[in-house]
Amino acid sequence: MLNLIGALLGAALGAFLAWRRNGNRLDIAQYTAVLAIIGFLLGTFAMLLMPAP
Repeated sequence: MLNLIGALLGAALGAFLAWRRNGNRLDIAQYTAVLAIIGFLLGTFAMLLMPAP
C-alpha cells in the first residue's frame, strides 16, 4: 500500500514541479513518470523496513 501512495505522491510532485518550471506536456509527463517511479521504490523500501503489525 505504501508503494502506491509513494507513486501517487511522486507523480503529483513531478507534475507540479514541471508545471512550475513552465514545461510543456512532454516535460510534465517525464517528470511525473520519473518521480512516480522514485516514489514507488521509496514506498517499497519503506514497506520492507517497517515491521508488520
